[in-house]
Amino acid sequence: MLEALITSKTRIKLLLKFFLNPNTSAYLRGLATEFDESSNSVRLELNRLEEAGMIKSVSEGNKKVFQVNKKHSLYNSIQQIVRKYAGIDQIVDNIVKGLGNLEKAYLTGDLAKGKNGDIIDLILVGDINKSYLLETVSKAEKASGKKIKYIIYTNEEALKLSFNSKEFLLIYNG
Repeated sequence: MLEALITSKTRIKLLLKFFLNPNTSAYLRGLATEFDESSNSVRLELNRLEEAGMIKSVSEGNKKVFQVNKKHSLYNSIQQIVRKYAGIDQIVDNIVKGLGNLEKAYLTGDLAKGKNGDIIDLILVGDINKSYLLETVSKAEKASGKKIKYIIYTNEEALKLSFNSKEFLLIYNG
């Protein structure tokens, strides 16, 4: 879907990186290595996105660090499109609703780091209806075209854990 609108694969990777998890920050060489692309092609796309105001940069020492611009007028719309592309909308619509006493749902793994992947990793916190979960995971996998892995924690177990916003993206807070 996104490939039909945006012909630059590097730009798509950058949009995924920054709009899937808005707490992500990265620098040019790290992105080039992560994407397995030349630093020049990544630089060109970063400059285009920065000129459009979709991302912003700050200097940290001799590195220019990029992050999404949450104040951009299209931020919410682009984030919705990117989440739909990655299949996260299917998770929220199909799995999260009706799970019982779900307190929180976190996205983790590659998608939480802004990398597109074939697996959606979730952490669910609360008193979960496991039979409903098994039933809807199958439906959501078919709808999203991705495999779904999950871990369930009780509220007490989750209180002992730390969910930092760079590795764990909160997608539901009941």
